[in-house]
Amino acid sequence: MIKHIVMWDVRGDTAAQRGANLALLRSSFESLRGRIPGLLHLEIGVDTSRIEYACDVVLYSEFESQSALDAYGLHPEHLRVKRALGDLRIARHQVDYDTVGDAGRDANGREGAPPPAGPVAGNNPANGDNDHVQTLR
Repeated sequence: MIKHIVMWDVRGDTAAQRGANLALLRSSFESLRGRIPGLLHLEIGVDTSRIEYACDVVLYSEFESQSALDAYGLHPEHLRVKRALGDLRIARHQVDYDTVGDAGRDANGREGAPPPAGPVAGNNPANGDNDHVQTLR
């Protein structure tokens, strides 16, 4: 599975303009659900932190394969959304990654190694630090 994560800042001189642009961006991408072959999951999140370095909005999506993600880039519905949003976005950041590529490999890259289990390094559940504990299976 390929995860495709894109973050943007949007145009708008006022809070109302930015809000309208964020709503348009959200509805445009949400309209893609069920229309793109290989698109398994899509969600849009609008930043609530309002910290200076945060992006305004994030697209989180999952594709069944790299070829499905590649086809998405050229799909007429995706191109329609890109045209509709035009220059609404003023900054863009993207990360795509394969969630299967390194799973089940040991430190030497050999397949068949079980994934590590237990808390993520740096957390101490004994001291109540459970906010970032992740059990890998």
